[in-house]
Amino acid sequence: MASNNKLTPVAAANVKNSEVDALYEFRDHYFEQFGVERAVFKNDEVKRKMEETLKIVESHKDSFPNKAEYFMLLGRTLNVTPDYDSKAYECLSKAVKLDPKLVEAWNHLGELYWKKGDINNAKNCFSGALTHSKNKISLRNLSMVLRQLNVSAEERVAKVEESVEKAKEAVQMDIKDGQSWLILGNAYLSLFFSTGQSAKILQQAMSAYKQAESDPVARNNADLHYNRASAYKFEEDFQKALEGFSHASLLDPSWKAPETQERQLLSYLTSVTQMIEAKGKVKGKRLQTLSQSPRDSALGPYAGGGYTSNSGKSVKLMRCSFKDLETGVNPERVVLGKVACTIPTDDLVPFTFCMIDEDETVMPVNVYNLAQGSGVKIGDSVAIPEPYIQIVSVKHKDKEFYYRGIRVSTPLILVVNGRKLGRDKQVGTVLVVNAVSD
Repeated sequence: MASNNKLTPVAAANVKNSEVDALYEFRDHYFEQFGVERAVFKNDEVKRKMEETLKIVESHKDSFPNKAEYFMLLGRTLNVTPDYDSKAYECLSKAVKLDPKLVEAWNHLGELYWKKGDINNAKNCFSGALTHSKNKISLRNLSMVLRQLNVSAEERVAKVEESVEKAKEAVQMDIKDGQSWLILGNAYLSLFFSTGQSAKILQQAMSAYKQAESDPVARNNADLHYNRASAYKFEEDFQKALEGFSHASLLDPSWKAPETQERQLLSYLTSVTQMIEAKGKVKGKRLQTLSQSPRDSALGPYAGGGYTSNSGKSVKLMRCSFKDLETGVNPERVVLGKVACTIPTDDLVPFTFCMIDEDETVMPVNVYNLAQGSGVKIGDSVAIPEPYIQIVSVKHKDKEFYYRGIRVSTPLILVVNGRKLGRDKQVGTVLVVNAVSD
């Protein structure tokens, strides 16, 4: 008969399915039980429960016939917190040495390497686990590390594409697992910025995030809201971006990046609005000079009433003023104005400046994929063919913003002082996607 403090071998193995599983259940479903208002206490309460669970596992050390399982349980318990734990590393290293086929131990060891910043060893752990058993955790975590490897620009696209495939495999193994959908969304978002910014790929990322949100565990993951907000920000859907950053801050008060992004975006919108209202802070004769209608020669290759596109198509263009532009794409139109000011921003993307036309109407312009140091300066004449007009309408906390702006996806269409910008002025936009682990 077993003593009061010693489990039978079968009962000892069941600790994995009771106390340690309960610990992860407590962490992953914390907000469902206690609400987001207790987010500031989550890490401390998870740590306290971890210490209680650790004592239970350690008290039955001699009851485990398989020491690899024991060390795996210890390591798994210690790995429940978001930070690297050296004792967890020691335990999991022992577990895989004693039983190299213990997939769960390899997965947790890989996550520890990830937390430590050792991406190559993390990759080796997840890849090694998959040689023993195909499982969703190894697949999605491998997807995550593939995008973080230090490789050449040529290799990066291939790694991101492989990352997407691994995440898709993880989703196929369990279509209800929100964490796998979240990592698939991140993989698609990385692919979007690595391969020409295809609208279809961005939609795939957003669809994956929507699937992730149907799972309560992923829905309460700050990374989901932060990464999706970053995509909304790039799309200039600033309302949803601010809401996403704000919610990420609520879910993880110790993580400062969402709060910083929210503050910086509000500051940016304030600056743009102030510059529009103040006409770029240009006054008197300087304002009259800038608003004088530039000669058609400033249109450069667009001066003849049309141009030939890269595909060889002939496109007609009619010069118009800012007030004549409609929301969305304005086909067969071209606007010409002068730079009244540039908008300082904490981000390198986009490059923002304000143009003024002959009616003294001021229009902000966001240029994406512009090489650093290639921006325009005050007084430059700028022509934009078939301008895309975007409405910015934001109500967030105690702030309100409303204005029209021009979005330019590539600087190659711009004509500055009568000359079209060259390919050396264009670079790919890189968005840092915050990675998640199980």
